Amino acid sequence: MAGKLAGSRMNRKSTKLQHRNLPLLLLQVRERVLSHFRPILKANGFTEQQWRIVRALLEVDSLEPREIGELCRISSPSLAGVLARMQELGLVARRRLPHDKRRLRVSLTPHARALAARMAPQIDATYRMIEELLGSEFSARFERMLDQLLATL
Repeated sequence: MAGKLAGSRMNRKSTKLQHRNLPLLLLQVRERVLSHFRPILKANGFTEQQWRIVRALLEVDSLEPREIGELCRISSPSLAGVLARMQELGLVARRRLPHDKRRLRVSLTPHARALAARMAPQIDATYRMIEELLGSEFSARFERMLDQLLATL
């Protein structure tokens, strides 16, 4: 047993990967960026998942839950609970499609839109602060590169 353990340790140390851990780097950047927004979300009673849904629905009139899950990277089981809670809070409305009663469309309520509008100055100020830290040229280039990554991978 001791021999196997020693061999296992040697293999771990001798395994040298050529690239940095891109998924971990992206997660670390995500956490740093979100740390600037979390106080705003918390002060307004939003979870990160709820805010992602609000942001997605601010861009379009309504979406099906499957589309929300894909856009916001929320698993279907989690999404069902998040949407139910958002409906209880009066943030979203769900309606069945007339031609297919099995399908739903989710939209923001006027209450949610008013909350988002009230938060907008703080959210925009936080984006401006981040842009000032990084520089506007870098920020714009970074967003274009992220769009390119999403389109390519």
